[in-house]
Amino acid sequence: MGQAERIIGLAAALAIVYLIRFAARDEVSWARTAVKTLSVALLALAAAGSSAPAAIIAGLTLGAVGDFCLSRPGERAFLAGVAAFALGHLAYAAVFLWQSPLPVPHPWPAALALVALGVSTEFWLAPHAGALRGAVRLYVAVILVMALAALTLPSERGLAVAGAGLFVLSDLLLALERFVIGDAGRRRLLALLLWPAYWVGQALILLGFAGTG
Repeated sequence: MGQAERIIGLAAALAIVYLIRFAARDEVSWARTAVKTLSVALLALAAAGSSAPAAIIAGLTLGAVGDFCLSRPGERAFLAGVAAFALGHLAYAAVFLWQSPLPVPHPWPAALALVALGVSTEFWLAPHAGALRGAVRLYVAVILVMALAALTLPSERGLAVAGAGLFVLSDLLLALERFVIGDAGRRRLLALLLWPAYWVGQALILLGFAGTG
């Protein structure tokens, strides 16, 4: 087992710790922040060690920054986290398009479904976002660009495409958990579902581009 694989294994172990110990709890602590942030920061380190493209390393690093911010209290920290993730999505979109042989997303049904999902947020998400409505709309547009860019990738990048899909799913669950669902039990369930979708999505994007830089 190489160094990058060992680092990914450690990141996975921390991700499991976060899922079991912290994911469904509202507590704010530096232990929670450390475990959450390191589980993705180590993926960025593994990406660098596996000679992944710089944009993949940047996307993972920005994801770790976003995780740090979202684990801290307050609206300012939330907006900083959203900004970090948006930049990470743009980094991913850039490398997806750079390595894509196709000028447009494919297959079309998946692309149309993504666009429909993005438009639908105006009806079920934006009305609940309050003062954050503008930031939420911008973020939806950015992740839509990333997901559509992923659909232009060739079949040998299938892991990255799957990772992008899981990333979209995790953001959908996060939007429901933070803005739409009020019941505490359902919010805890959403938190338990979104964390593995998010972390595995990040890991698959890394694995889809490891050693291609």
